[in-house]
Parts: sequence; structure tokens; C-alpha cells
Amino acid sequence: MVKDISVEKKLWNKWLRNKNDENANELIENYMYLVHYHVQRIAVNLPKNVNKEDIRSLGLIGLYDAILKFDNSRDLKFDTYASFRVKGAIIDGLRKEDWLPRSTRDKVKKVDQATILLEQKLQRNVTTNEVAEYLELPVDEIEEIIKDSFFSNLLSMEDKNKTSEESKEGIGYLIADDREPLPEGNMIQQENYRELTTCIQQLNENEQMVLSLFYDQELTFTEIGKILELTTSRISQIHKQAIVKVRQLYQKINK
Repeated sequence: MVKDISVEKKLWNKWLRNKNDENANELIENYMYLVHYHVQRIAVNLPKNVNKEDIRSLGLIGLYDAILKFDNSRDLKFDTYASFRVKGAIIDGLRKEDWLPRSTRDKVKKVDQATILLEQKLQRNVTTNEVAEYLELPVDEIEEIIKDSFFSNLLSMEDKNKTSEESKEGIGYLIADDREPLPEGNMIQQENYRELTTCIQQLNENEQMVLSLFYDQELTFTEIGKILELTTSRISQIHKQAIVKVRQLYQKINK
């Protein structure tokens, strides 16, 4: 996207002179592409019962919050700051609403248990077809449940680790703060990152690759599948397994 820097500057000058609704709306319109981007990326992995317009509304809340709290004196691009806020607002809103029905959660648990049982029995990663055959369910239904499982893991990994007094952040909760961290807080954060890196290094090659491509390179499961020559559902499975392993390892370190 090609942006007109001069237009952006004028919009910010107007907002800083008069923080009214009209000027806020102009800034929102200018940065609306950030909301569209995160809505599209997150919506791909949402259950069918989640309305895209609801996700868009959550993103708009994040964008407006970013405009209100952004400090122009800091050496930080608004696009970067707002992107974290938008994504964070969407994830936080989804988690609070608990969009997954009880019946879906039960199916996710059933598939997870079957996958673990088969992998222990066969001593290797199992395919979607094998899980479907074991549970006597259609393959497309298993793939839909795996997709819902990813959504469930997405929300759970955003939760803070409540087992620690320091209130450590979850794997995906990397929303930028609008205040400079205190030295002791920064030390704790760096220690968390080191612990997380140690956990990720204990994963197998495919699991590390999927996490890197998804979180660092921001590729979709379909794009990652093409790179690794695997199906989208298999990439989703690997991602879920990797997240579960990292959470277990991280919890062991912090016991």
C-alpha cells in the first residue's frame, strides 16, 4: 500500500490541535487498512458461527484506542503501534465472548485425545485421515474440528500465565504498551523471552519451522503448507501440537 505521508501528517496535526470526533474519524479512515488486514488473517481460522462484522468492530475499538493513546514524541511508527493494538483488541474480545460452543469444545477435546493416543501407539505424527478413520468421522469434519482447535489454542495462548506472581505474558500476547517499561519489568520480560526460546528449541524441526513462519513471517497456514509441501490441515495440527508442547515446557520451567 502506497501512503501519502503529507496527508497523514496533516491528519495528525489536525487531531493534535483538536481531538474531536471528526478528526478521529478521519484518522480511523486513513488507517482502516490495518483493521481489514487483521480481520482477514484472524477470520480465516474462526469457527463459522463467528460474524466477521463483530471481528471488525473489535478491530475498530483497538484502532481508536491506539489513536487516543499514541505518543507522537516517541520514536515509534503509528502503523506498528496500532497493528498490535488492533490485533490485541480482536483477540481479547474473542476470548471474553467465548465464541466456541460447548459441543465444539467437546469435539476438539475428542480429536486431541484421539491424536495423542494414535501418535503414542504408532510412534509418529498421524494424518487427518487416520484420525477420521479412528473416530469413524468424515475427513472434512475432522479438518473443521482441527480448525476450531486452532482457534481455541489461539485464544488460550493469549491468556496470561496465572500460575506466576509476576503475571507473565502468554506466547502470543505481544501488544505494545504505551508506557516505557520499568527496568525491573524489562528484566522480567527478557527472562520470559529467554525461557520461551529455550522451550521452542526443544521442538522438532517442523514444529519450529511452522511457529517461525506463522509468527515471525506472518504467513498463513496455506502458505506454510506450500513451503513444507503439507496440507493446510496438517500445518494446523503441527501448530497446535507445538503450542501445547511449548505451554507444557514453559509451565514446567515456572513451577
